[in-house]
Amino acid sequence: DKMPNFVLLLILGIHSTAAGRFFVVVALVDDVQIAYYDSVIKRAEPKQDWMREITDQQYWERETGNFLGNQQIFKANIEILKQRFNQTGGVHVVQHMYGCEWDDETAEVKGYDQFGYDGEDFIALSLETKSWIAPTRQAVITKQKWDRNVAFVKNEENYLTENCPEWLKKYVNYGRNSLMRTELPSVSLLQKSSSSPVSCFATGFYPNRAEMFWRKDGEEIHDDVEKGEILPNNDGTFQMSINIYLSSVPPEDWPRYECVFLLSGVERDVIRLEKTRIRNNELNNNTMTILVAVAVGFLGLVVIIGFILYKKIKGER
Repeated sequence: DKMPNFVLLLILGIHSTAAGRFFVVVALVDDVQIAYYDSVIKRAEPKQDWMREITDQQYWERETGNFLGNQQIFKANIEILKQRFNQTGGVHVVQHMYGCEWDDETAEVKGYDQFGYDGEDFIALSLETKSWIAPTRQAVITKQKWDRNVAFVKNEENYLTENCPEWLKKYVNYGRNSLMRTELPSVSLLQKSSSSPVSCFATGFYPNRAEMFWRKDGEEIHDDVEKGEILPNNDGTFQMSINIYLSSVPPEDWPRYECVFLLSGVERDVIRLEKTRIRNNELNNNTMTILVAVAVGFLGLVVIIGFILYKKIKGER
């Protein structure tokens, strides 16, 4: 099945503290990291096998040079922004995120170029108006300067709408087996205690275009439902969960509820809410009885062995 669109993003950021500054660059295709650089290792390197296969040493040396230059620019920018915001110390972060999105069915292309400071939007490019948007007064001076540089805006537009999509298509073609794979999740029902909400948890799926919801009697519901974000796993797959609060629902009505997981709108996994399928941290009475019996038996065995050893040693003496 086709994936409807592909996204290439480059995220550059510098983290400044009294102890020093840390600069990092991450390149992503559909949330899959394909390249990395930071100010400690001082080199750009591939993060996917297919990226390593389609590039040579000169490519990474060239990228390293580009990022070293960006690193110096970011160091200067963070000092300028600290002055603009009247800051002298503390921890501060400057972030630059740019890239493009390409729809392989409609051929529609969208470009992004935006800067953030300390977790807030600072300035962003509008391709529709071909001008910069300044959400804070501290960014107005930057907006005015960049808007006057018509050639700069034109170059940004060309990169985001032409160069970036072309590179994105190449990456998708080279990494097709990895980027267009489908991995189904393991879906389970979890509950910390009898008074806690029931969580429907899916993990190990790819791609991250997934949907999850609860339904009752076949109808999707939103009341007493809390949905979590899609989060990455360490192995490149993703996880997500959605909770439902059932304190006011009698146990006999629980089977009317079910959790539905959709992967890319195609693969479906449905789990009916039944108490026997819920994994929790509480121990039932039978389990507790067995554990106590085992513990008592083990303690008795230790006492018997100790007594035998004592008699043996006493007898030898």
